[in-house]
Amino acid sequence: MDEMVLEKLYQEKLEERIIAYLAEKYGISFEEAMEAYYNSKLADKIHHGVEGVQYLDHKVLAQILEETEPDILRNAARLPG
Repeated sequence: MDEMVLEKLYQEKLEERIIAYLAEKYGISFEEAMEAYYNSKLADKIHHGVEGVQYLDHKVLAQILEETEPDILRNAARLPG
């Protein structure tokens, strides 16, 4: 496997871990967590490898998402604003 394939595989596994973590933490379905994640600016940063953000731990990335884009998760979990 070349480096590009390995990087893509790593990224996919990272995204799966982030989504599963968000689903568990917020008590939402995997699909709801996936929708929230993929509609976030963080997903774009990870996808494009902005500032090496894709190498952070999935829990740290979930925390960044919670802090920088709380409305996305609040809407997914149907929490009051």
